[in-house]
Amino acid sequence: MQSKRQLQKESTRKKIIEAAYKVYAGQGFTAPTAAIAKEAGVSHGTIFVHFSSLEELQCYLIQDFGNTLGLEIHCLAETGSNTEELLKAHLNALAKHENFYIRLIAEKSLLPEDTQMAFANIQSIMAYHFSKVIEREGQNQAIKNIPLHLMFNTWMGLLHYYLLNKDFFSPDQPLLLRYGPELIGTFAELIKK
Repeated sequence: MQSKRQLQKESTRKKIIEAAYKVYAGQGFTAPTAAIAKEAGVSHGTIFVHFSSLEELQCYLIQDFGNTLGLEIHCLAETGSNTEELLKAHLNALAKHENFYIRLIAEKSLLPEDTQMAFANIQSIMAYHFSKVIEREGQNQAIKNIPLHLMFNTWMGLLHYYLLNKDFFSPDQPLLLRYGPELIGTFAELIKK
């Protein structure tokens, strides 16, 4: 059983995390921790009670984001799901933090090395599950004989191109909501026999 103090501490940490997602989505990863504290409704120093550094906070957010993505697509990849179902789950997970993810892919090279590695882990999680589904469909002769790494990189390139150019394609609404089904359908047509 947790004490009132422990529950309050967990609640404050959660507020900081939610605020950081929101601030980074809107202002980018160069946003000051003071902006996160203000959004969370806590003192600036409170952030450093929960995270020893800005890098630790950023790394935690990206790992948290990756864990959420991994959990959502893991079950689909391990069961009998097909490519379209996996890609839909991928987009649904990204859509929950679409603007955060856009900032992440746009500013990745500016982030500290540990934070970049957390992002690389997100891509590895998706690549692993993607390969499981593609290999299963390949055994059923449903997929063209395209090298797996090219197939995955084509999906990610298509997805990232649209996200990075959201202001052209969908400035007034979430891009993945608007174009998700079309991206999945087009990609499936490219790889299916």
